[in-house]
Amino acid sequence: MSIVKVPTNFNIDLEFEIPEFYRRLLAWIIDILIQYFYLRIAIAILSSVLSDQTLSEDDQYNLSSIWLMVLLPIMIYHVVCEITMNGQSPGKKIFGIRVVNENGGRPSISQFIIRWLLRVSDYSMIIIIYLYIAYGPYVFLYIPQLRWFAMIALAILITDIVLVVSSKKAQRIGDILAKTILIKINTKGNIEDTVFIAVADSYIPSFPQIMQLSDKDINAIKSILETARKKGDYNMAEAASSKIKAHLRIESSISPFDFLDLLLKDYNYLSTK
Repeated sequence: MSIVKVPTNFNIDLEFEIPEFYRRLLAWIIDILIQYFYLRIAIAILSSVLSDQTLSEDDQYNLSSIWLMVLLPIMIYHVVCEITMNGQSPGKKIFGIRVVNENGGRPSISQFIIRWLLRVSDYSMIIIIYLYIAYGPYVFLYIPQLRWFAMIALAILITDIVLVVSSKKAQRIGDILAKTILIKINTKGNIEDTVFIAVADSYIPSFPQIMQLSDKDINAIKSILETARKKGDYNMAEAASSKIKAHLRIESSISPFDFLDLLLKDYNYLSTK
């Protein structure tokens, strides 16, 4: 099991599991199949509609625009899914993996776009698979341009695979440039998970200074607390508590676990009032 460590503002590294290669591969295959079958169905419908029609020159020009519209969902599949599904596509969701930035949080829109722009091999493989199944392997022998296209696409795909297998954070080209990583979810806490917990209306905050911290700091506190409790790591909780006390000028003899828990309750109460 590969682990990547994400630094926080409290000089404590949170650990996230890197998904196994087979998990990423199967998620990729599912996404490829979804896009492939969409393409087959869309082309079949469009071909059926146009089969009995005689097209003028203007109609042929318009038809090119229609074909581009047919291809558009494939082109934007990953970027739309990852932005709207919190770093996941259907394939990633099935196999429990998610895209996060190198700080462990949700990537920005620009990071999602950079990953998307460098998915050349994905789009190419969909087209190659479609041509192979629809017209047979000889289409690549008779059309030199398609042969070169297939070779370049395969080279990019192999490069991505080598990088994923060999790099420390299992990043492909798009991840390296976008500064993102893929992690397994439901294993270690994501520092962007919700911090909201139920607090009674009669609750009295103990440390109102907590509101001086940023949302990112609050998320980090929650993840540190959850990780420390899960591991029984007193030193991790103590280190975070000491850092926060020094920063907020708090004096308290409460145990580190209870102190961090109180901070989160105070934040939840004060942020909703």
